[in-house]
Amino acid sequence: MIDLTRLLPKLLGANPDLAVKLAWARVAGAGLSRQAVPFRFESGRFIVSVADAMWQKQLQSMSAELIFRLNNLLGKRTVDELLFTINPTAVSQAQTEAERPAAKVAPAPAPTELLFAAGSIADQELRARFIRAAENCIARRDSMTTE
Repeated sequence: MIDLTRLLPKLLGANPDLAVKLAWARVAGAGLSRQAVPFRFESGRFIVSVADAMWQKQLQSMSAELIFRLNNLLGKRTVDELLFTINPTAVSQAQTEAERPAAKVAPAPAPTELLFAAGSIADQELRARFIRAAENCIARRDSMTTE
């Protein structure tokens, strides 16, 4: 499996804002990401929203280390300044989105031709797995064409 963080230096040239936000998610980790939400990256300045003054003060004291870790992950000096702004609404909204379960798309029913072809598979369990895999493949293909 490819570690997606290795692609961040390449993404940096195409979309620096996205690259820095993705790097933040990795540097901050799951716990801190719930309390500090990336807002915007512009001209070396990375702005992160926090819930209150206590988080702002705590993270500001860690900013040098966080900048070092961000730049290390990005492969070059990109973030010069890290600012923490108090925005409880943004933090609350991010927490709500993180807690919301991802919507599952029901697989599309298999076409008749596929079901007919699957009928030649003698093993019942193997036939059922084949049909489920085909339905998932069709649903994935259909979701990609509608996006």
